[in-house]
Amino acid sequence: MIDAVVFDIGETLLDDTREWNAWADWLGVRRHTFSAVVGAVGASGRDNREAFAYFRHDFNLEHERAAREAAGCGQAIDEADLYVDVRPALSALRDAGVWVGIAGNQTARVGELLHSLRLPADAIATSARWGVGKPDPAFFDRVVSMAPTDRAGLLYVGDHRDHDLLAGCNAGVRTALIRRGPWGYLWHDEPKVRTAAAFVASGLTELVEMVLAERAGSPEVAPRTSP
Repeated sequence: MIDAVVFDIGETLLDDTREWNAWADWLGVRRHTFSAVVGAVGASGRDNREAFAYFRHDFNLEHERAAREAAGCGQAIDEADLYVDVRPALSALRDAGVWVGIAGNQTARVGELLHSLRLPADAIATSARWGVGKPDPAFFDRVVSMAPTDRAGLLYVGDHRDHDLLAGCNAGVRTALIRRGPWGYLWHDEPKVRTAAAFVASGLTELVEMVLAERAGSPEVAPRTSP
């Protein structure tokens, strides 16, 4: 039975549009151009961060993050950046007795900003705080260790085929794919995703329905068949 659900952050809980646009503006690149290059890099299976080098060969992500902060245009997250189903979905899980966590490949600053939003979650963590990120299996070891259950009772939810679904499965964790954001739409119907995912859902509301139905032992739920 699923006793704990842990959510990825970018394009699972947060709409990343503002942050990617901010990077395009910082680099002096048209937003559409920057977005297309990031998408092409990600679709090839590489880390999205490799896209920056196409615009600035000597790009150093940590240095540029610090420069943005110093210039007063650093990372920012507010209520408008949350997908509208986030608070209702997380609250519904907690009301049903499910432990809710948030953990993703993000900076420590993002963790602080998420804490400030007072989301209905029992724990929030980022790869920067842990010193390890996806797809490293050690990241999922940390996910399991922060939740009050074992691997069999934990579900990790994300939008990325390689970092969330396949890496989680390889680490012995059940996984679910949310079909939103570029990666969720791009990969949601791949055979390997459908094999790896315990659930494939169009949003968090649908996912919660699937999780709670499984907990209740409902025979009517077909977790893998969401269009």
